[in-house]
Amino acid sequence: MQTNSLKLATYNNNKAISESTALPMNMDTATIVEKTIRVGAVQAEPVWHDLDGCVDKTIQLINQAAADGIQVLGFPEVWIPGYPWQMWCAAPIIQPSWVPQYRANSMTRDSPQMKRIQAAVKSAGMFVVLGYSELEGSTIYLAQAFISPEGEIVLNRRKTKPTHPERTIWGEGQAESLKTVVDSPFGKIGGLNCWEQLQPLLRYYEYIQGVQIHVSSWPSVFSMPDPEKIPWLYHETGEACNRVSQFMAIEGATFVLCSTQILTEKGLEKNSILSGNPVTKVPGGGFSQIFGPDGKPLCEPIGDGEEGILQADISLSDISKPKIFLDVAGHYARPDMLSLLVNPRVAKHVTIMDE
Repeated sequence: MQTNSLKLATYNNNKAISESTALPMNMDTATIVEKTIRVGAVQAEPVWHDLDGCVDKTIQLINQAAADGIQVLGFPEVWIPGYPWQMWCAAPIIQPSWVPQYRANSMTRDSPQMKRIQAAVKSAGMFVVLGYSELEGSTIYLAQAFISPEGEIVLNRRKTKPTHPERTIWGEGQAESLKTVVDSPFGKIGGLNCWEQLQPLLRYYEYIQGVQIHVSSWPSVFSMPDPEKIPWLYHETGEACNRVSQFMAIEGATFVLCSTQILTEKGLEKNSILSGNPVTKVPGGGFSQIFGPDGKPLCEPIGDGEEGILQADISLSDISKPKIFLDVAGHYARPDMLSLLVNPRVAKHVTIMDE
């Protein structure tokens, strides 16, 4: 069988094996669905509350990933300048003792530091979803910057509902943050922060946008503490949050890059307010993994206190297999009975009425 004088290739492990062709033998004729894509999920400790230190480490990780051939890389939630667990373990009344420093080391979207990261991404030729604490005016937001291989921020979204004590620190994303998926040379890439992945309507809206590779950005989340020392809920453990990411892979039939922070003894010294609490066990907090669109783990996990970049070679063509069974935005939906109402209008603080 021939199409436009090009004989169709057969494929082995997603690599084209040319039989005969009228085109140059070295021409890449595979579609993005057919190509092998190398993806990576960061598990690492931030340079705590140090904007420039975090940027330096971000660039080091991007360069390391590029050397390993990674094309899509996910970072944890507020990787820059780190997730401040003290808001969970200390009274809000003491926030003036540490929040001003945290805010001062948050990053503005058009800052020189962000431009350094964009330049590194462009040099690497990869797609990066970067979690960072975004400073705008006097408010900070739990943000994700989607940076293209050209080094452009093609989407900047903010966590639409910070979780529990996070609301004392960060503002809320508005309607523009309902867009969670963008096109890329490596497929449709989406992302959410932490427990946004427990919001069913937000998840569903991402599935409707056609996500193929989802970046699941998390802070460090620890194992169950001693119940004799503190009452704690299972859903606040790394094991549970790892399962949340895995469930999103199953429900959405999407690849998921679960990226997490860790906390070490040295890091605990820089977060001295945490000293002595029974929750933040060190070294620990990591639970990174890469899941296939059927929920299968695609790589060996590393220790919960270890740094590394997990990686896997994937093919978007594998998405079609689980979607035969489960396509919640297609044949496995009943919009005549149940549907989602979305308000895409961005609320404004001030609206000037026409005269």
